[in-house]
Amino acid sequence: MTIRSKQPVKTNWFILNPKLTAALFFILLIAIISLIAHQRYLIVKENREKEISVMLESVELRLEQLLKSSQNITLTLALTINQNGDPGNFEEIASEIIKGNPYIQAVQLVPKGVIKYTYPLKGNEQALNLDLFKVNKQNAMAARKAIELRKMYYQGPINLVQGGKGVVGRLPIYIGKKFWGFSAIVIKLDELLKAAGIDNSHEFYKFQFSKINPITNEEEFFLPGNKSFNNNTFKAKIFEEGDWKIYLTDIRAVYADYQLGSLVIFGILLSILSSYLLLRLLNKQGQLYGTLDEQNDLLTAAESKYKTIFDNAAIGIGRVNSITGEFLEANAFLCDLIGYSSKELTHKKIKTLIHGDDLAADARDFKRLLKNEIREFSSVRRYVNKNNEVIWANAIVSPLWDEGEKPSNHIIIVDDITKQVAYEEQIIASQKHIEELINSIEGIVWEASIKDNFANTFVSSKVYDILGYTQEEWAAELGFFLKKIYHEDIGRVREYLDHELWLRKHHEYEYRIEAKDGSIIWIRDSFTIEPSLENPEKLRGIMMDITAIKEAEETLHQSYELVNEQNKRLLNFSYIVSHNLRSHASNIDGISALISNAETEEERKEMINLLRKVVVNLNDTLYNLNNIVNIHTTINMVKEPLNLLEYVSNAIQTQEAQIVSKQAEIVNEVPQDVYVYFNRAYLESVLLNLISNALRYSHALRKPVIKITCIPNGSGYVLSISDNGVGIDLAKNGEKLFGLNQTFHGNSDARGFGLFITKNQIEAMGDKIEVESTLGVGTTFKILFI
Repeated sequence: MTIRSKQPVKTNWFILNPKLTAALFFILLIAIISLIAHQRYLIVKENREKEISVMLESVELRLEQLLKSSQNITLTLALTINQNGDPGNFEEIASEIIKGNPYIQAVQLVPKGVIKYTYPLKGNEQALNLDLFKVNKQNAMAARKAIELRKMYYQGPINLVQGGKGVVGRLPIYIGKKFWGFSAIVIKLDELLKAAGIDNSHEFYKFQFSKINPITNEEEFFLPGNKSFNNNTFKAKIFEEGDWKIYLTDIRAVYADYQLGSLVIFGILLSILSSYLLLRLLNKQGQLYGTLDEQNDLLTAAESKYKTIFDNAAIGIGRVNSITGEFLEANAFLCDLIGYSSKELTHKKIKTLIHGDDLAADARDFKRLLKNEIREFSSVRRYVNKNNEVIWANAIVSPLWDEGEKPSNHIIIVDDITKQVAYEEQIIASQKHIEELINSIEGIVWEASIKDNFANTFVSSKVYDILGYTQEEWAAELGFFLKKIYHEDIGRVREYLDHELWLRKHHEYEYRIEAKDGSIIWIRDSFTIEPSLENPEKLRGIMMDITAIKEAEETLHQSYELVNEQNKRLLNFSYIVSHNLRSHASNIDGISALISNAETEEERKEMINLLRKVVVNLNDTLYNLNNIVNIHTTINMVKEPLNLLEYVSNAIQTQEAQIVSKQAEIVNEVPQDVYVYFNRAYLESVLLNLISNALRYSHALRKPVIKITCIPNGSGYVLSISDNGVGIDLAKNGEKLFGLNQTFHGNSDARGFGLFITKNQIEAMGDKIEVESTLGVGTTFKILFI
C-alpha cells in the first residue's frame, strides 16, 4: 500500500481559502472555454467562407458548362445556313437539339434581327416575325451588344412575349464579312437556375441572381429573398456572357457560430456527407460531358466552312491531317490554350503537344479510328503548351471522311479541364483528411438510416480496434449491431429504443456488446437524431469503450462491501470483548475483596491460588481475542493458489498421534488438481481445527470415521469434512455454534474459540462455512471456496 505524505493544512493556502480557490478555478475554466469558443468561432467562420466558395465554384462550373453547350447548339444551327443565307434542314436539326436538351424552350434563326425561324412553333407563335431592333429599346441594345462583342451574348432575364420569364442567347452570324443575323436559343429562367444548381431550399445558404438594367443602370434581382449582403457572409461571381452576377449568402447571424460547441462531431459527419454530394455533382457533370459528345457528333459531321464561327467557338477546335498528324488550322481558343500563334501551330504535328506519358494511349485509339473500327473517341489527355506547362483537357476526335473512304482529315475538340482536375484532387485529399480525423477519435463514430430500418450507413475503423469487427462485417447485415448486444442487456436496450428514442434529440445510454473474440465490452453510446425530431432521417453518434471505468466501479463497490463487513464484525467483536473482560474483571474484584477480608493465612493462600487461575484464564482470553483482532483488521491478507490436497494431507499428518490413539479411519477423497485461493496460515489453521474437532468429539461406542471430499461448485469448490461423532443439536445450539466461548459437550479442554476463529478466517477470505449435524449421528462442515 502506497503511503501519501500529507502537507500540513496551515501551510496550504488553497485549503485556507476555499471560496477564493473555487472562484479562481471557475475563472480558469471560463477562460479556457472562452478561448476554445473563440478559436472555434474563427474556424467555423473560415469554414463557412470556404463552403460558400466551393458551392459558388460548383455553380460557376455547371453554368459555364451550360453556356458552352448552348453556344455549341447555336453553332450547330449556324451550320445549317448555306452560302446564299438560307437555312437547310432547320426543323430536323432543331427537333434533335430540343430532344437532347430539355432545358431549352426554343431555338431561333434571326436573319437581319427578325425572328423568321423558331422551333417549336407551338407556344412560340408570338415571337415569330419579331424585329429585335424595333420591338423595344432593351431588345435592340442586347442585339447590338452581341454584334459589338462578335460573340454569343445573353439577354435577360426578361419577360418573354410567348409567356414566362427567361433568357435569350444570341450568336451573331457572318457570311464572309457581312452580318447575316443571329443564331439564338431561349431558356426559361427556372430551367437555367436548375441546371446551374441554384437552389434556395438550403436552410443556411441563399442564392441571388442579378443583372444591371442597361436602360436604368440599376441592379435588378430576380430571386426572392435578401437583396442586402452587408450583414452576412457572402461571395459573388460575374458572368460576362450575360452580365449576370450570382451571389451566395450565409444567412445565419454571426453569433450562431458560437453554438457549434456541441456539434463538432456532427460537423465532421456533415463534411463527409458534403463530399458525397459533391461526388454526385461531379457525376452529373460527367453526364453533361456525355451530352456535349452527342452535340459534337453533329458539329464534326459538317466541314468547317465559315472562319468567323470557327474562330469564335468557346472551345479549342483544330483540323488535323490524319496521315501526317499536322495541324491544318486551329481556332483562337486552341491557340491561346496551347500558347502558339495560328501560324506557329499550322504544320506542327499534334503528337509534339501531347504529354509523353499519354502518347501511347492516344496512338492506340487513333489507329482504331484509321481502321474504321470506331467513328470517334474521346479521352482525357495532358498537353504541353509553349511554356512547357501541363494542361489537362478532354479531347474529342472525329473523322471528316465517310465510312469506307480513305482517311483524310479529322477534327479535334479540346476542352480545358485543368482547374477541374486540380479541384478533384483537392476534394480527394480533403476527403482522405476527414477520414483520418474521424478514425483518430478514441471511439466508434457511426451513422444509421432511420428510413431504412436503422441500416448502418457508416462506421469508423475504430470498430475493429475496440470490438474486433471490420467495417464491412458491421455494415453487411441489417440488425448486426442488435445481435451483438450482450444477452442480459438486449431487452433493456430494445425497451429504451421503443419508449425513449423519440422523446428527445440527444441520447446517452450504456450497455454491453460481445466483441468478436468473445469478450464483453461496456459501451457508452452518445447519439443524436438528425436533422430534428420533427423530420428524423438519421442517427449519428459515437460509442466509447468504458469497460475500464465499469471494472473500477465494481472493484470500488467490492472494497466498500468488504470494509463495511469488517466494520460490522469489529462492532460485534467490541461487544464480545466488553462482555468477556467485564466477567474476568468482576471475578478479580470479588477475589481481591475476599483476600482483603481473609481471617487466616490459609484462606488468603487459597484465594491467591484462585486469583492466579482467573489471571491465567484472562491471559488465554486476551491471547485468543488478539488472534481475532488480527483476522478482523487485516484487509489486504495475501491470497495465493494453494493445492488443497497437499494442505489436507499435512493437517492429517499433524493429527497422526490422536488418529492412532483413537484408531480413527480417515477417508481423503480430495482430487490432486484442486487449487483454491486462500491464505497459507489460515488454510492450515482451518483444516487443523475442523479435523481435530472431528477427532475430539468422536462417539465413544463406535470407531471414528472421518471422510474428506471436494467437488466443483460453479467457478469454485465445496470441501466437506464429515464425521460419525456425537453430533450437535442445531435446533438448540445452531445460532450459538460459531459464537465466542460457546461449548456444547462439557469437554474439560473446550474453550469455545476454535469454531469462532475458523468462521472469521474463512469469511475474511471472502468464502463461507456451513454445517449439517444430527445429534448422536455425526456432523459435516462444508467450506464454500467462491
